[in-house]
Amino acid sequence: MTPDPGPRRVPSPRVPSPTWRPQWQCSLSLSTIAFAFPRSTMEPLCPLLLVGFSLPLARALRGNETAADSNETTTTSGPPDPGASQPLLAWLLLPLLLLLLVLLLAAYFFRFRKQRKAVVSASDKKMPNGILEEQEQQRVMLLSRSPSGPKKYFPIPVEHLEEEIRIRSADDCKQFREEFNSLPSGHIQGTFELANKEENREKNRYPNILPNDHSRVILSQVDGTPCSDYINASYIDGYKEKNKFIAAQGPKQETVNDFWRMVWEQKSATIVMLTNLKERKEEKCHQYWPDQGCWTYGNIRVCVEDCVVLVDYTIRKFCIQPLPDGCKAPRLVSQLHFTSWPDFGVPFTPIGMLKFLKKVKTLNPVHAGPIVVHCSAGVGRTGTFIVIDAMMAMMHAEQKVDVFEFVSRIRNQRPQMVQTDMQYTFIYQALLEYYLYGDTELDVSSLEKHLQTVHGTTTHFDKIGLEEEFRKLTNVRIMKENMRTGNLPANMKKARVIQIIPYDFNRVILSMKRGQEYTDYINASFIDGYRQKDYFIATQGPLAHTVEDFWRMIWEWKSHTIVMLTEVQEREQDKCYQYWPTEGSVTHGEITIEIKNDTLSEAISIRDFLVTFNQPQARQEEQVRVVRQFHFHGWPEIGIPAEGKGMIDLIAAVQKQQQQTGNHPITVHCSAGAGRTGTFIALSNILERVKAEGLLDVFQAVKSLRLQRPHMVQTLEQYEFCYKVVQDFIDIFSDYANFK
Repeated sequence: MTPDPGPRRVPSPRVPSPTWRPQWQCSLSLSTIAFAFPRSTMEPLCPLLLVGFSLPLARALRGNETAADSNETTTTSGPPDPGASQPLLAWLLLPLLLLLLVLLLAAYFFRFRKQRKAVVSASDKKMPNGILEEQEQQRVMLLSRSPSGPKKYFPIPVEHLEEEIRIRSADDCKQFREEFNSLPSGHIQGTFELANKEENREKNRYPNILPNDHSRVILSQVDGTPCSDYINASYIDGYKEKNKFIAAQGPKQETVNDFWRMVWEQKSATIVMLTNLKERKEEKCHQYWPDQGCWTYGNIRVCVEDCVVLVDYTIRKFCIQPLPDGCKAPRLVSQLHFTSWPDFGVPFTPIGMLKFLKKVKTLNPVHAGPIVVHCSAGVGRTGTFIVIDAMMAMMHAEQKVDVFEFVSRIRNQRPQMVQTDMQYTFIYQALLEYYLYGDTELDVSSLEKHLQTVHGTTTHFDKIGLEEEFRKLTNVRIMKENMRTGNLPANMKKARVIQIIPYDFNRVILSMKRGQEYTDYINASFIDGYRQKDYFIATQGPLAHTVEDFWRMIWEWKSHTIVMLTEVQEREQDKCYQYWPTEGSVTHGEITIEIKNDTLSEAISIRDFLVTFNQPQARQEEQVRVVRQFHFHGWPEIGIPAEGKGMIDLIAAVQKQQQQTGNHPITVHCSAGAGRTGTFIALSNILERVKAEGLLDVFQAVKSLRLQRPHMVQTLEQYEFCYKVVQDFIDIFSDYANFK
């Protein structure tokens, strides 16, 4: 018999140990969550999930320890139990899991910090209108190193003005924005009880642009009418003069009577208007004057005496008198209306504004009341004008400017004066323009003395004269970034001289030919005249492959006058394609040119062309127009005309032609469309002003042209010729009365 082996332990079936079940469940939970949520959502939850996972693990380990102790106590023999190795495995996994937890936590916090930094820098690039810069400036203002409060901007000596503007203009004018955003608004210092009265609310054009009680203009009380002493207008100091200006909103229809009552009661002789009546189809100001004759506003009779329209501004003169009190003598009031402030932003150049400001000073009588200045709200453009005037006075008196302090001061008199950072920057640009170039305007009676001075011998260290004037002109920067269209490869082939191409902002645009790219381009620029914007078209002499574009331009822009200042060939080189027929007719594209007349008068050939636009597709009758060409033969390619009389005669003949054909653009060309072309246009504008005002400013006339097309008036010799022609003109018409 086989001996009984005695009691034996029966091995239990191989099933997963209860100790490991929580681990498997946790692992499954984590991977399920990881698939269920995106990574960005999971990252903040990782530490919490790991902690949640480690707690049951710890409990499981404690369970393992208990089971192991129990087994050691009860089991003394038999084969080893597979479950007995599980506590050891758990102890090995615990440090690994803790290490993983630490690594995940470190990665999470590093990633979170990096992401937060990235968000800030992205916002910095995308935040519009300087909002972020303003917030940064506010944070700077709260730093402990500046316990005095807002950042202080100190006066700038005039000799440092150019450098300071260069620094502030860097990084897309960031420092200008910061400086502007540091200005006090002006609302805190005053009260607005009268402006906010129910009876006065309809008198305000904008509900948030109101005059302070302490500085408002108070009208005389009209009997029986409550609050009739109110108008939305504020006294504003000049550089040193108390209440030099009245800053007002543009009159509304219901406040026009109050406006004229204010002008009379304040003894104002000058009104400065800095807005157009409508801009972007919105009314900015009600027309408060009659176009002609007389009109009565309340008890003030206003009669139109004169109106002169110039390219940047219009001067109207009114005779005003209160009714029915006829015993009070009438007064002359000048309104200077600046028309060149664009709907958006600021003028392209401060030249026109400085000229306008000088005219305001000239026309305003010495002992008159405050100058009334208004735009639409009476704070933005109005404030800009007043600050430029005051800072120019400070520049003369102290050889420094303090724009920040002065704007802060006048905002205490009327909140929000100078409304945008662009207007604030424009003030500095105008001051720099004035400082660099000064007042170069001359009375015709002083021209001879001026020419003697500039031609006189000067020392090397005190160099003045025509050479110095012209050198300053060559410093006018050519804005290559504004020549993108002309620099396209397809359009570069259309240029005679690659450096002389139009700016995008004033290039002449043709109608696009269907299905043909770049056919809207021609190397031609609109140029302002003395009285009219875009009065000239400055262009190059046509090339063989651009002659069709030339005639399309003449037709589409209704130009009846062509001035040609070059020969077809000069020094055996082609300078201009002959774009007209010697006899009969020639067709370029859809346009036929027939020569009707060709006469030579002294140095000028006058040719009349019958220009026909053929449109067979439209089945319309042929459209016909007469175009006159003035071909000046007395101007060599190198040098200048022998005398100025020929140029004076040419300009007179062109002006007469313009009066007969309706003042459409005059097309002027030489070969490249800059040197001789620029000199002719400059002289046309200069002589027109001499006749109208008895004043000339050759420097600013040429500078203005160079801002509209590069290299206009190309040489010192051409610049000198401008002065020579003006002197010849004065000698021919020596009676000074001709200039009045």
